[in-house]
Amino acid sequence: MALAFLDRWKQGLAKTRQNLQSRLDWLRGVAGRRLDQELLEELEEALILADVGPQTAGNIVARLQEKAAREGIREACDLKEILRRILVEILSQGVPAPGPCPQAPRVIMVVGVNGVGKTTTIGKLAKRWVDEGSAVLLAAGDTFRAAAIEQLEIWGERARAQVVKHQSGADPAAVIYDALQAAKARGSQVVLADTAGRLHTKMNLMEELKKIKRVMGQVVPTAPHEVLLILDATTGQNAVSQVRLFHEAIGVTGLVVTKLDGTAKGGILLRIVDEFRLPVHYVGVGESPDDLREFDPEAFADSIL
Repeated sequence: MALAFLDRWKQGLAKTRQNLQSRLDWLRGVAGRRLDQELLEELEEALILADVGPQTAGNIVARLQEKAAREGIREACDLKEILRRILVEILSQGVPAPGPCPQAPRVIMVVGVNGVGKTTTIGKLAKRWVDEGSAVLLAAGDTFRAAAIEQLEIWGERARAQVVKHQSGADPAAVIYDALQAAKARGSQVVLADTAGRLHTKMNLMEELKKIKRVMGQVVPTAPHEVLLILDATTGQNAVSQVRLFHEAIGVTGLVVTKLDGTAKGGILLRIVDEFRLPVHYVGVGESPDDLREFDPEAFADSIL
């Protein structure tokens, strides 16, 4: 990870770090204190208050206790390094971030609730892959939000990516069907399919996503190759229900977490990855295209501890 971005990463996670460290203030005064049950309960409470969630906090403390016993550690002052290693282990679950594949086009379906930054994320990913030499096509499947198509076209121009669109209000499945046909004809290597934001509790809208997914498979039998769920980090625990319902409906394969620089609730990533075993592929810690980067578990753990 480049030094400049690492600095932005740490700056973006400052609120989460300050929140967690304020909960773990007692760590500064643990010199000479034994690693006992009382201290473990204090740690568990601190993690819960830092938005890690009760179940994941309990799992972390249990693993810490097990590692400490196995390594013969009895002093509380050694707690921080063990905690860091556990956080990295949890956040490292999953597979590498999606990218171009040999059997083009690689089809990536992008979903999420309203206002999480789906279209912006698509634009940033498109620029990233175009800069790496891939031919990228954007499918304007959000046909309901005002100016969504125009916004995607602007990002297409910035990224030098082609855009396939219909008129506002068109059937999104039809748009994406045409986009995949165009991608095959033009030799595009990656297709990023935008979808309309929807409340995850609205079953009729979730059924529409299932239809889009079926239509993709009619054009490219193995599509979609990735289903990326975009999460707004500032929503905290509400992100958990979003992951659960989208995953149940269409089978999410990876996560993109935006607005980490605007929240003290970055600990929610630990709960989501631990509970759903879904990898975080990318995180956003700013507004510029370069502020969306591949998720680095070690850098994340270092930045919040």
